[in-house]
Amino acid sequence: MKALLYLTIVLTFLITSLVSAQEFNGIATYKTQRKMEIQMDSTQMSGEMHQQMMAMLKKQFEREYTLNFNNDESIYKQVKELDKPTGMGNGGMQIVVAGSGDSDVLYKNTKDAYFLNQNELLSKQFLINDTLEQPAWTFEKETKNIGNYTCFKATYKRMVPEQRMGPPSDEETETPEVEQTVTAWYTLQIPIKQGPSMYYGLPGLILEVSAGNESILCSRIVLNPKDGITISKPEKGRKVNQKEYDAIMEKKMKEMNERMNSNRRDDGNNIEIRIGG
Repeated sequence: MKALLYLTIVLTFLITSLVSAQEFNGIATYKTQRKMEIQMDSTQMSGEMHQQMMAMLKKQFEREYTLNFNNDESIYKQVKELDKPTGMGNGGMQIVVAGSGDSDVLYKNTKDAYFLNQNELLSKQFLINDTLEQPAWTFEKETKNIGNYTCFKATYKRMVPEQRMGPPSDEETETPEVEQTVTAWYTLQIPIKQGPSMYYGLPGLILEVSAGNESILCSRIVLNPKDGITISKPEKGRKVNQKEYDAIMEKKMKEMNERMNSNRRDDGNNIEIRIGG
């Protein structure tokens, strides 16, 4: 019995090693969504205006991305631009999603543990270069199928800035943080450590992610495409690390809030919704 168990372990190890040694490359398409539940004072916004606002938010967060990947590298970028929300009449509504430019390109290198994120912030381009931090994934027992792929569940917890609707009060010095559980579904049929956005580090390609109100789902995978794939590192933008970029973004958001507060005092009719991207 011990010999049989040993043989099983050895065979499993050899099969896993052979699969991992294969060269994988492909293109995965992902769709993103974010659930938004916003309660507004009826004295500030009519029912019709509220419905229009929710439609604007829905379009803002429904996006499609492609992930070009090989064993060690990936490029994640938006493939099409949906209609951008616009102001509604004279109501002065403005929706600001920080760090969500259509020209954003994310390069991840899991072998050397670093990333490059070409990011547009309020019409200015930045190139964030920093270390990939390995999430503390917990492997769960659940499995499910996504398309033709058997997927396994993994989770980890992280602290994230609290989402807010509107600018911070004058008394707040920093944005409070809340704990968030990230749930990912990955497949061992594509044994690479890549995934959408900044998610990575599992023993197979991540096909689905749920984090707070945001969800990302893979809708299509093409392995070893006939025309091959292209993975080019982004190069445009002011070079900063993640901490420097976060400080710049916070400063820009505060400046914007001050302008919005000034406008509200002037006419009393403006409504701002700010959501961190």
